[in-house]
Amino acid sequence: MTKNPTGASAVLRDGPRFESVEAALSVAIHEHRLTPGTKLGEDEIGEIFGVSRTIVRAALQSLSHSQLVDMRRNRGAFVAQPSLTEAREVFEARELLEPRMARSAAAFAKPADVARLRRHINDEHAALDAADPGRALRLSGMFHIEIARIADQATIAGFIETLIARSSLIIALYWRRQSALCESFAHHALVEAIATGDGPRAEDLMRSHLVDLHSALDLRDRTTAPRSLRDALRR
Repeated sequence: MTKNPTGASAVLRDGPRFESVEAALSVAIHEHRLTPGTKLGEDEIGEIFGVSRTIVRAALQSLSHSQLVDMRRNRGAFVAQPSLTEAREVFEARELLEPRMARSAAAFAKPADVARLRRHINDEHAALDAADPGRALRLSGMFHIEIARIADQATIAGFIETLIARSSLIIALYWRRQSALCESFAHHALVEAIATGDGPRAEDLMRSHLVDLHSALDLRDRTTAPRSLRDALRR
């Protein structure tokens, strides 16, 4: 493993590497290559990326702030593992917040925003065609975050981004109906409602879409089989 100076100054000097480690771990979690409960050993991650433990620790701490990683005293870092109660609460919160965001997005969306949403849908289809459901799920989450950003309500958009990060972990644990991933007509209909400025329809479509996703979860206690870090982080 590369030997680097320790301390905050080292992390600042190695900013690009810190960001690349954080981004790679985040993508692997969102794409379910790193599943909930997986131990994230600092030494092993450092060897995989060729960086110091200081940089790895900073990346893990950053991911813990976004609730993708749990830092456990004297035990280390693990991919977060939401409880059944939290799973229900997260989707209920999304069902409250995101429909209003969709209505606002329909009022504020510009042609470039609509084009970006359509690119997201095309990328989702490409991931599904390539038999890469993990990537499709990550792109689906980004689609919802983009709608919140278009709505131009930064504080609520921040809440939604955190909820969607938790949703990715919840889906990894409790997803029972993978066919729901292919029911992309909901995203198409949402984009058309936003493109035409039809706020009430966008709100209704988002609500029914989230209820459908919620119904695709099997909210019973379960665990997932871990993969090796090296295999999970290989792309």
